[in-house]
Amino acid sequence: MMSTTETENICGLRREDFQTTIGGKQTDLYILKNANGNEVAITNYGGALVAIMVPDKDGKRANVIQGHDNIQDVINSPEPYLSTLIGRYGNRIAKGKFQLNGKKYELFVNNGPNCLHGGKTGWNAKVWDAVLMNRKELSLTYVSPYGEEGFTGEVKVHVTYTWTDEDELVINYLAETNKKTIVNLTNHGFFSLAGIANPTPTIDNLICEINADYYLPIDETSIPTGEILKVADTPFDFRSPKPVGQDIDADDEQIKNGAGYDHCYVLNKNEEGEMSFAAKIIEPNSGRTMEVYTTEPGVQLYTHNWATGYPGQHGATFGRRSAICFECQHFPDTPNHPYFPSVQLCPDRKYKQKTIYKFGIDK
Repeated sequence: MMSTTETENICGLRREDFQTTIGGKQTDLYILKNANGNEVAITNYGGALVAIMVPDKDGKRANVIQGHDNIQDVINSPEPYLSTLIGRYGNRIAKGKFQLNGKKYELFVNNGPNCLHGGKTGWNAKVWDAVLMNRKELSLTYVSPYGEEGFTGEVKVHVTYTWTDEDELVINYLAETNKKTIVNLTNHGFFSLAGIANPTPTIDNLICEINADYYLPIDETSIPTGEILKVADTPFDFRSPKPVGQDIDADDEQIKNGAGYDHCYVLNKNEEGEMSFAAKIIEPNSGRTMEVYTTEPGVQLYTHNWATGYPGQHGATFGRRSAICFECQHFPDTPNHPYFPSVQLCPDRKYKQKTIYKFGIDK
């Protein structure tokens, strides 16, 4: 069930290259394989996706997610969130401050003046307990202690990756707390549908559709202003498919604030928590497609605006705008915007989320 040599898997990753001990916990590599022979490779360090091997229109498989080929490079990546699980709070919290039950909390500031993706050492940098349930399903568990990164409450989180015979990567999240706290989880997959390479092609020609009539504008530190604006007549309108690069450098204050796209979209929903279509991309040269479905109210579109051409797996390089991210989540800085959908989790409730990345070929 777990591959140990290059000859046994198509992603060319070796289990021993991902094995080390951190804080008494073992890291490892887990490979999920479906009936089509397509693969997903995951390490329990940060729950990082290190390979998704799917075919193009000619049947040629390539890795369509950015990752590294050994554990040390994962740990020391110039992009610490590269295709990892994100918690306890995905996205930004303004100035690292919020109030809960009348008490003020201060978090580690690690992104300009703000707290990003859980603080100095988020869940992307933790070793999760892993159980390979079967050849298609990996279960990951982490217990976030009380006070970790300044957050209140102990949170037990359980994430399951399932790789279906329909080439769907299904991510199920479940979290519980012993004290009222805030939780906002996501997966920060950096998708490169053309296949990673040296250099990995830019995403400019990707055809993108996002099922959202509204988005959240941001200030110059990437914190939501509190407005909820229509995408109509802006560079943020992906309601009809268009190339990602078409408006990515538009003369627009919001584009400048994000150095491209780094904004949360308010997904069109009939009811709260419903599983619904969020986005789709088509890579015109390879014919590969990816659809995103989620129960979350928002999706952060991020276009890898700060990458520098750093090295990745098997000699690939990851340059500026060589990947696209669809981070399904609640909205950024929600604790400081009371009318955003709540991120509070109480001991008598469970946090649940489901997101699907479905791969296919454009006919």
